[in-house]
Amino acid sequence: MKRSEISIQGRLFDYVVRHGSRETAVQKQLRAVTRRIPMGGMQIGADQAALMQVLVKMLGARRCIEIGTFTGYSALAVALALPADGRIVCCDVSDEWTSIARRFWKRAGVERKIVLKLAPALATLDELLKREKGRFDFAFIDADKANYPGYFERCLKLLRRGGLIAVDNTLWHGRVLDARVRDADTRAIRAFNRRLIRDRRVDVALVAIGDGVTLALKR
Repeated sequence: MKRSEISIQGRLFDYVVRHGSRETAVQKQLRAVTRRIPMGGMQIGADQAALMQVLVKMLGARRCIEIGTFTGYSALAVALALPADGRIVCCDVSDEWTSIARRFWKRAGVERKIVLKLAPALATLDELLKREKGRFDFAFIDADKANYPGYFERCLKLLRRGGLIAVDNTLWHGRVLDARVRDADTRAIRAFNRRLIRDRRVDVALVAIGDGVTLALKR
């Protein structure tokens, strides 16, 4: 099998961002602010945000879910792609980080599209399942790795048929391949990847963008 591989970094990555994404001024400002804070590396890149925006528009999405909001860049990208009556429910536990998010959401004029739930995400998802099963179009999972299976199962129930789940960090900086790495998060990602590729309820594609994004389309 012939393999093609391009390492996207440095000047080439800058080229991808310039020619493959249309960031607003507010998005750029939020990325810059996030880079300066502890754990700023958790933020997704502009290339991944652009991909998510295209996916949301292709789906004709109006109802979205996000698990793990941090400073709000991914939610901002999705909200900008949603129609005026679209909504994204954001699940996080940090008032500190999401206070940054709220400031920039307001600056971008999308705060009315975003419903922030500050509580453990599993509890929020269980509440949504009581009344909104099968009503969502898109979900983005980017939170604690041990709970990925629980987040995925709940999001799958919340999504309509033909809805899409995007799961972040599924390449885990390449550690998924290193047998010497046995920490809990790495083992959780490996187990999740093995489980998902066998799941016949969804069509799956692992996209080598950012830290790896797996797309799961509900059949």
